[in-house]
Amino acid sequence: MHGFLEKRVAEYMSTPVVSVPPDTRLLELEKRFAEHDFNSFPVLDGDLLVGVVTKFDILKVFAFTPRSVVPSYEVLSQRRAAQIMTRDVITFTPDTPLPRVLQTLVDFRVKSFPVVESRRVVGMIAREDLVKALRDTCGATAS
Repeated sequence: MHGFLEKRVAEYMSTPVVSVPPDTRLLELEKRFAEHDFNSFPVLDGDLLVGVVTKFDILKVFAFTPRSVVPSYEVLSQRRAAQIMTRDVITFTPDTPLPRVLQTLVDFRVKSFPVVESRRVVGMIAREDLVKALRDTCGATAS
């Protein structure tokens, strides 16, 4: 376990980053999620991180109360990433200790975080990356 305590985000983050621009339509987001099998994409306006769009954000577009009028799928699929993304994003730097990321993941029940250096997204750190780090440093073996 001591080995894990010394590991940093840079050693396990995923690169290169696959991002989407704010004007990406929901239909295109669905295609990208299927193509990459990610749970989230950073939303970049140029090089600037403006949010994160998740599969959950897409699902929320289709949630309605019994009193609301349900628009057609065609209408809903025209929504853009900027309209549905999460704007308050937790980020980490490449030198962040992995235990801090793990605790934040558990506390906020988030699947991944952008890794930012000098205001640029340089990677993503996800649950799978932390599991790999634990396996690598703690000697866990698959059964």
